[in-house]
Amino acid sequence: MKPTTDRMLTRIKDMYMFIRDNGTVTTQDLVDEFGITPRTIQRDLNVLAFNDLVISPTRGKWTTTNKRVKMTS
Repeated sequence: MKPTTDRMLTRIKDMYMFIRDNGTVTTQDLVDEFGITPRTIQRDLNVLAFNDLVISPTRGKWTTTNKRVKMTS
């Protein structure tokens, strides 16, 4: 895999774990935590939402779904 793909997948995994550990978070919480642009955060959230791992109960807020996930290092 390309290094950029590895970085993206690691970032998305870290983002999922941050949301899971903190309950409901805002997009701004994610921007502050990861230090990346809101647009990049949104793209990453779209990947998680497409895979049914997060949902947005209200605009700008995100939480994990009940879908079981096997986490690897």
